[in-house]
Amino acid sequence: MNIDSSKLNEVAALMENHGLTRVRLSEEDGRVIELERMTPSAPAPATTIVTPLPLAETAMAAAPAQEVAAPTQQDPGAGTSPSEDIASAVPVTAPMVGVFYAAPSPDAEPFVALGDHVSRGDTLCIIEAMKLMNEVVAETDGTIVAIDAADGDLVEFGARIMAIEPDAKKAGEA
Repeated sequence: MNIDSSKLNEVAALMENHGLTRVRLSEEDGRVIELERMTPSAPAPATTIVTPLPLAETAMAAAPAQEVAAPTQQDPGAGTSPSEDIASAVPVTAPMVGVFYAAPSPDAEPFVALGDHVSRGDTLCIIEAMKLMNEVVAETDGTIVAIDAADGDLVEFGARIMAIEPDAKKAGEA
């Protein structure tokens, strides 16, 4: 495909003079030529990501991700380290990309805290996606042994947000 460079320079100059960012030319032989000019001062909208940084930074500073062993009243003689408890725990993963909320409203108590016992179907948190609030519920009975997301964090699909040590394991050890 031969393109006349002088014609391209002429079109580029016209684009510059008139502030155009895109031009589409149809040639008589049916060829279509599209020119697009990128401006260094304006980022492309597709790559612009807006996040509520002050809220996220405040939430992360106030409530960092935590991983601790199950409370000692559960089974004080088990002798397992916190990492073993978490490794054997059932992960609770984000079912979608969205904003993690630990409580139903900003001034309410969180749905769960470390060491809380939960039953299958209990609400653990909310993930907001496209202005819809989606409850994440417990898939098993057990104890919360890790909370990996802070209130207001953006979570990715499939990312672990919590871990539950199932009751079945504790009952099986006794």
